[in-house]
Amino acid sequence: MNKASAQPNVMRRGPRGIGGPVAKAEDQKGVVKRIWRYLRADRTAIILSSVFVVLSTLFSLAGPYLIGVIIDDHIIPKDVPGTIRYLIVLAAVYLGAALFTWLQTFMMVRVSLRTIMKLRQDIVDKWQTLSLRFFDKRTHGDNMSRVTNDIDTLNNALSQGVIQIVSSVLMVGGVTIAMVSLNWVLALVALCVIPLMVWATKRLVSYSRSYFTKRQRDLGRVNGYVEESISGNEVITLFSQEDKVDREFSELNEQLRQSARAADTVSGFVGPINNFINSLGLGLIIAVGAVMAVRGMTTVGVIAAFVTYSRQFFRPINQLSSLLNVLQSAIAGAERVFEVLDEEPDVVNRSEAIMPQSFKGDVVFSHVDFRYEDEAIMKNVSFHVHPGEKVALVGPTGSGKTTIINLLMRLYDVTGGSIEVDGKDIRDYEVESLRRRFGVVLQDTYLFSGSIMDNIRYGRLEATDEEVIQAARMASAHPFISRLSGGYGTKLSSGGTNLSQGERQLLAIARAILADSDLLILDEATSSIDTKTEAVIQEGINRLTEGRTSFIIAHRLKTIENADRILVIHQGEILETGTHEELLSKKGFYADMYESQFTL
Repeated sequence: MNKASAQPNVMRRGPRGIGGPVAKAEDQKGVVKRIWRYLRADRTAIILSSVFVVLSTLFSLAGPYLIGVIIDDHIIPKDVPGTIRYLIVLAAVYLGAALFTWLQTFMMVRVSLRTIMKLRQDIVDKWQTLSLRFFDKRTHGDNMSRVTNDIDTLNNALSQGVIQIVSSVLMVGGVTIAMVSLNWVLALVALCVIPLMVWATKRLVSYSRSYFTKRQRDLGRVNGYVEESISGNEVITLFSQEDKVDREFSELNEQLRQSARAADTVSGFVGPINNFINSLGLGLIIAVGAVMAVRGMTTVGVIAAFVTYSRQFFRPINQLSSLLNVLQSAIAGAERVFEVLDEEPDVVNRSEAIMPQSFKGDVVFSHVDFRYEDEAIMKNVSFHVHPGEKVALVGPTGSGKTTIINLLMRLYDVTGGSIEVDGKDIRDYEVESLRRRFGVVLQDTYLFSGSIMDNIRYGRLEATDEEVIQAARMASAHPFISRLSGGYGTKLSSGGTNLSQGERQLLAIARAILADSDLLILDEATSSIDTKTEAVIQEGINRLTEGRTSFIIAHRLKTIENADRILVIHQGEILETGTHEELLSKKGFYADMYESQFTL
């Protein structure tokens, strides 16, 4: 990894490739326990749902028994009034079973949705605590897949699966008791196929587990590539790389197809195999029952009840078998979600962190070292910036300019030395409060979908409309905003793509002015801008930096000639420092850089 790729960019979390950590559902019991901790918050609803499960199971168990009674006591004796009465009772029983089944599902869906809402909130909250290092290693699409696909998979399992497990277990237990009470011989016949079914299901589920895990991982990769392709669509088109994108996506899509096919194919065997075993069990019941009926050992009504009970007995077992596949997929998804929730932030507050209300702007770097992925990025960097001083950071691409800013804002922590603001180590300050004291204008300004007014107000949410407009005037943004048909209410697309680069920069400056921060960071704020627009932006920047400690990153050295001091960075070290004139007179690295920009 070279310096440029190792050097993170301030507040830009672009994709770093299509890969991601492989989800490994190794600790399934641990995952299930953690899911249960979320479910416990809705104990009352779960208890109610369980009561409805018991009631629906009892009603369902009563049905086959009534069928046997109707056949033996009323249909065979040709008791028409009795048959009608019992048929009405039977209809009421099945209606009650249907009602309680709906109620149990309704309650469990509510529990599931609340649990999923909490999980989604937790993962988004967790993202806010993680440093850029976490996002450097994962694509946006992979992160999106965790909070959408993986959690949706868990939602399906919770809303349908959990209650089905309870219902199926109760049904199997109840049917077993009912069959034994009716005829223990036929009950043994029905139960004799269970070991074969359990053995087959266990083997298939164990075999399919790895495929479900791989499918979730491949789905995250596909989502990551799609997100990256959409974000970079303009670059793809400009360089005519559509065929390359199609080819790479086809490869990832094929990997997902193969892993999904493997998972679904293996899991698909569960149903047919269990259906065969069910039919085998039903055939045995009918054969043995027929022999027993001929010999007077049982009645036709009991055999009819057993046939119905056997269906009720094997159906929940089949459901449990199929449900195990759903649970395998859900556990793999939950594992990926918990992987994020278990991520330890590497930038954390100390136990007695201070919440600064304001800064004078005195900044000291003292023998600062920084390593990223075992590579030295900053080496023994020391300098002192006085309050209100305007300092420019210049140097070749990948020299470490942006890394200095990242460390100052604690997007990463130093691995050696210290950074002080107003005489205190920045690690003694509460992270969020520290960052609030910085105003930032980036080269690639990000604007949110919404109005211009809302985007400027992002710098200080409680600001009034008048304060927003005043900030826009100071940034020299008011003239172009006034020319728009919607004025400050003009709706922007995501990223502000319906504005020019210069207009987006002016809004970013207005946002920073409104924030009224103590320290400023300008990262290539006037790059890629025409000369006329640059002059307008420079007016806003001059107002913004007046009286504030400012760090200006620039490649165009002409823009920082008036800086109070210039730090020349090269390969993570400070080579030279001084004013523009002082550095030119030294005829060193800075002078060579300056001269090269004006040499044809």
